[in-house]
Amino acid sequence: MDISYLINILLFVLVGWFVYKRIAPVKNLRNLTEAQLREKFERGASTLIDVRETHEFSSGHIPDAVNIPLSKLKQRLKEIPNDKELILYCQSGIRSKQAARILQKQNYTDVSHLSGGISSWSGQKKSGLG
Repeated sequence: MDISYLINILLFVLVGWFVYKRIAPVKNLRNLTEAQLREKFERGASTLIDVRETHEFSSGHIPDAVNIPLSKLKQRLKEIPNDKELILYCQSGIRSKQAARILQKQNYTDVSHLSGGISSWSGQKKSGLG
């Protein structure tokens, strides 16, 4: 076996592991449908967090969502309540899963996410940062 073959196998395994870690289920993370999100948010006991970047958020977000980009999540943990259910969303659901992993490592236990992200949202969207 030549060395380039082994390097290719190693690269394939590493890329596969990286992709799996991005899309793998997150332990204890509840996946919400749009209808479930609406129901929870109507009760008012949840905090809705959009983890997309600011420019994505300003182009259209779910009303009453707070924008805390995944890239700044660790620096902004003090802004995130730990006495309410957190509902996360992004564009498709991948970044919100990553955010959930980060929050769980910081002892947040009541975390859900919108399955399919804002792409699965058929309701009204608000533009701008407010």
